[in-house]
Amino acid sequence: MKIKDRIALYFTLISTSMLFAVLCTVYFTFMKFLEADFFERLTDRTMVTAKLYLEADEISRDALNTVRHKYLQKLNGEVTRIYDNKNRATFIGDSAQYWTPATIDQVRQKGRLKYTDGQRQVVGIYYKDNQGDFVILASADDQGSHNRLDKLLKIMIFVFILISLIVLLLSRWVAQKMLKPLQKFMLEVKQAGSQNMEFRVEENHNRDEINLIAQSFNHLMEELEQAFILQKTFVANASHELRTPVTRIMMTAELALSKERDQAAYQKVISSVLEDAEKMEHIITGLVALAKMDLELINSQLVPIRLDNLLYKIQNEWKSQKNLDLKITYQNPINPKPEILANAVLLQIALDNIISNAFKFSDNQEVNITIDAIENDFLIHITDSGSGISTDEQGEIFKPFYTRAKAHGHNGEGMGLYMAQKIVDLLKGEITATNLEHGGCTFTVRLAKL
Repeated sequence: MKIKDRIALYFTLISTSMLFAVLCTVYFTFMKFLEADFFERLTDRTMVTAKLYLEADEISRDALNTVRHKYLQKLNGEVTRIYDNKNRATFIGDSAQYWTPATIDQVRQKGRLKYTDGQRQVVGIYYKDNQGDFVILASADDQGSHNRLDKLLKIMIFVFILISLIVLLLSRWVAQKMLKPLQKFMLEVKQAGSQNMEFRVEENHNRDEINLIAQSFNHLMEELEQAFILQKTFVANASHELRTPVTRIMMTAELALSKERDQAAYQKVISSVLEDAEKMEHIITGLVALAKMDLELINSQLVPIRLDNLLYKIQNEWKSQKNLDLKITYQNPINPKPEILANAVLLQIALDNIISNAFKFSDNQEVNITIDAIENDFLIHITDSGSGISTDEQGEIFKPFYTRAKAHGHNGEGMGLYMAQKIVDLLKGEITATNLEHGGCTFTVRLAKL
């Protein structure tokens, strides 16, 4: 059974149960009211009978019967008796012994008596008069009340069935309306798959359970997207970063084996290979840390580093390894020891990726790095002299696998800027890209001062 059907069923059962209880209460209350009202009428009947027959001594019995039948409304199946102290019927001409002596004595003992005999109601009173002590008993069938109760019961059954149907239909409508966001959520969830891991369900501003489910699902999708991307691209990332040191090791080894060399030359080759191997080890460590995407792990590896020393190291490596020129300028006076809290390996990977893009899209022309110190942050401006980035592409360049390299005749995995942004985010920094009026583009990395 669907949830909306269960909700409708439960709501209908609860509502109809309450309605049934209310109708039963009304019915039995009304029944007791009619019964009590009829008992009062019978009691009045006995009192009037006592006044007419026992206190009106000068009026004849026939005249009293005439008054009784003329002015007292006849009740259905009415029987009235007056019994003397010997339990004999008297006065009203009905001499038949309608009630047993036991009942008459019970009235005499209690003074008043009310009880129900089948559908008839009976009232008895003990009345003392100057002519003696008498017991007056009256009985009648309240057929009018029974008819009213029967009609009321039929009306209540009709109303109960009608309201039950209305409640069932309304509850289904309410359940469907309440679960409409859930149905929408289910349809949206079906769109998620390995081909669109960036998909997110729509969240509303309601603080209900469905919105909490949507938030949890989106959070799960973010985690899955990261895991999926990292699983799919780790080899590409490793290739992207390890290609240069591996190539250097291979070229150095092939050159060393091309002919016989002396011991000093072999030592130099081994030292170069060792240097590149150590660099590979640092890069692998950084890539593994990035792949885990564990913020606590990254934070535990953050240490104070000198920004100027790191930039100087990057400048030398680009010059020595690829013979490309990096120009570093300090725009404002900065601290003699400009320190930031970062992971040196990861930060170098991020800056190298940005610099690599700058050289790639400016045909290996000089790239300028400007360091600007503001109140609490360092701003690293990396400027190239390429064609810039179109407005439409500025929102896409930091997404995984997005690359403009092929359109400009270059090779690229589309992971460099994505990795750079992820690293800067982990370092609690910010990276932005802006076009220059005279051509070229500037990437700005903001990092907090130590």
